[in-house]
Order: sequence, then C-alpha cells, then structure tokens
Amino acid sequence: MSEIPKLTHPRVIDGWFREISDEYFPGQAMMLRVEEILLAEKSEFQDILVFKSTDYGNVLVLDGIIQVTERDEFAYQEMITHLPMFSHPNPKRVLVIGGGDGGVLREVVKHPSVESATLVEIDSTIIDLSRKYLPGMSSALDHPKVKICIQDGFKFLEEASEKFDVIITDSSDPEGPAEAFFQENYFHLLKSALSPNGIVISQASENIWLKIANLKKLKNICEKVFSQVKYSYCTIPTYTSGQLGLMVCSDSPEIELITPSRRVSRKEESELFRYYNSEVHTQSFVLPNWADKVING
Repeated sequence: MSEIPKLTHPRVIDGWFREISDEYFPGQAMMLRVEEILLAEKSEFQDILVFKSTDYGNVLVLDGIIQVTERDEFAYQEMITHLPMFSHPNPKRVLVIGGGDGGVLREVVKHPSVESATLVEIDSTIIDLSRKYLPGMSSALDHPKVKICIQDGFKFLEEASEKFDVIITDSSDPEGPAEAFFQENYFHLLKSALSPNGIVISQASENIWLKIANLKKLKNICEKVFSQVKYSYCTIPTYTSGQLGLMVCSDSPEIELITPSRRVSRKEESELFRYYNSEVHTQSFVLPNWADKVING
C-alpha cells in the first residue's frame, strides 16, 4: 500500500511557517517551527492552514496570517471578551461576529448572567476544523446557551430584530471576508443592534508598533458613531510585534469602559482566567506617551 503523501503549503518552507506580508508587517516577519501540517485547503472564502507546531501547539492560519495558537490564544480571547462583559452591569444577550474557533464563546459563557450567546460565522469550515484541531477553544460551541448562525455578519445585522447587551467582533484581518468589519457602515449596524447600555468591542488588526495611523483612523470612524470610544490592547507573542489592539465603544453615558462595573474575587479570577483580571482591565487602556498622542490626541 502506497504511503499517503504529506501535506504541503507555500507558507511552510524547510520546516518553518513564515508569516510575511509587506502590506501588514512591512520589514519584519514571524516564524514558527512546524512539526506537522494537519490541514491545508481553500474554503469558499479563504485559504486555511492548520499545523502542529513544536512549541505553540496547534496553529490556525487564514490567508497567511496567524489567527490562534493553542499556547497563547487565551490572552486575546479573554481580553476581547471580558473587557466589555465586565464593563456591562448585567450582560444577558451576547452576539459574537466571527470567532468560529469558539474561543470567545468559551469565555462568554463563564458569566452566569448570560442567557444567550449567538455566534455568526460566515465560514462553516472554521467551526468544523476547530472542533477537530482546537478542542480547548471549541468546547463551548455545543453549550446550551449558544446559537450558531452560518451567515455573513453584515447581513445578520441588517436583518436583526433582537438587541444585544454586548457585541464582540472577532474577525480576521481587514481583507477578504472581514474587510467590511472595519468600515463606518458596519459600526452603524452594530449600534442599531445594541440594547440601551450596550457595548461593542472589535479587534483593531493593528498595534502601536505597526501602522499606528490605522488605529487612529479606526478610532475616528468609531467616534463618528459612538459617544464613547476607547483603545485597549493585549500582549500575545504570535501576533506580529507581540500586541493586538482592541476598540471598545458604547453610546451610553451610564457605562464606564475603563473601570469594570462588576468584579469577582481574586480567587475566582485566578480560577476562571489566565490573563484577565480587574487591574489588567484598567491598565490595558494606558498607552506610552507617544502612542497616546497619536491615538487619543
């Protein structure tokens, strides 16, 4: 019987995955050593690569850009979830757009107040591969409070009648199927789907060490729609430059974004979370002087 040929991918050369993009990461690159390629295919929407790395566990790559690794994914998943969830006094209805890997849902359902969590993912392939290759992230996909809609996020918002207390945009970078998630019209749709004290958070695709002007541009877009817009970030080694920005928005004067409106005990924090705590929540909005002048000046 002939052997099954090993999978290949143009981003994997001499046993190393190479994240190289003059558009997104000019003059620099990220590499991870590959033990085995687990999946390499194109879905209807994007190029998909999953590989087992020697040091970061399984890794999901979309259109050549690292999305998650098993070793450090918790930093991003916890921050994009718990910043808005703990800023809201009583989040019951949560909408997650993107995030088919299930990591954000895993964090959302840790909040006892949550009655429903709706996931809108355009590419069902992401959900399927996450169940197989990212079990630590996809565990909440079958949670009884979770509803999954395979649909374009824009279309879902245009047709939505339900209002949500927290909306989390866990999209990939602004090209391909996620491009529309960084435009003003999208934030108007988010606002229309919010309850009166609702909060929106979106990954900003950039950080202060890359194209900081793009962060200022995105913040300006958000400020055209929401009365409160704050920039936060998390540190995570496999996102190029080791950071990822988060844009947090609300139109309610009753909501305090920088200071949590709810807290759990330090013991509960250490049991529930690996990255997030109430101090990290507040300090994640603090920027170095030069970056603060650009983004908030």
